[in-house]
Amino acid sequence: MRRELSFAGIGDEAGTRLPAQVAAIRRLGWRQLELRSVDGRALADLGHDGLRRVESAIRDAGVEVVCLDSRIGNWARPITEPFARELHELDELLEWCEALDTRFVRIMSYPNAELPEDEWRHRVLDRIRRLAERAAEADVVLLHENCSGWAGASADRMLELLAAVGNLRLLYDTGNGVAHGYSGHDLLAEIVDHVAHVHVKDAVLVDGEARYCIPGRGEARVADSLRLLLAHGYRGTFSLEPHLTAVPHQGRVAGDTAADSFVAAGRALERLAVEIPR
Repeated sequence: MRRELSFAGIGDEAGTRLPAQVAAIRRLGWRQLELRSVDGRALADLGHDGLRRVESAIRDAGVEVVCLDSRIGNWARPITEPFARELHELDELLEWCEALDTRFVRIMSYPNAELPEDEWRHRVLDRIRRLAERAAEADVVLLHENCSGWAGASADRMLELLAAVGNLRLLYDTGNGVAHGYSGHDLLAEIVDHVAHVHVKDAVLVDGEARYCIPGRGEARVADSLRLLLAHGYRGTFSLEPHLTAVPHQGRVAGDTAADSFVAAGRALERLAVEIPR
């Protein structure tokens, strides 16, 4: 018997406001949402009132929140970022996790800031260990994404990070390899057994820059990655992050046509998945 796959989407790729995010997920017939920002603001900046408003809307919509995407360790927060700010963001998101019954928080592993390699490594391992311990107290698991930071593009460093830090799993993004200059599929082959969550996007490289496209039409080997994950028993969620309109690291937010593009990307993801034996 073919098992059903689990799909979700990062809502602010479909619209800045929560109703637009939920509506796009419903158009796809999905019931799972991943949250990064609402009304153009990161979750950790919305405060208690914002949390209660979002919580109420999520419950009324009957959708499940599968992951919260933090800014911890991302492209805008180098290793010299004050650690107190990172702890504050995590504490805010742990409150969100409890309210929304969510177990996963996405992090990255800190770009360098002209520190020697050994010191950069030491600080990254120390910070993520302390963050993971804090999350464990709330029964929340941190997910490290193959994006910015010390372990962003290296399977060996990801595995070293996992060995050094308890309560940490990996988040694999299918399209990040194209954007960051490495083979994402080759990296996945080395870390596949440690992946607990997946982001799906695709891209082509044009004049040295990634241009994002519908899943399956680019150079990211999305179908091959899905096939590899399923062959290794992956049972987590495939969460759509197409970057067709909204690209946070470029300062681009979801525009008027974002929902239509998001839904088109979601349909393409479903078609790719249907063709994979399981």
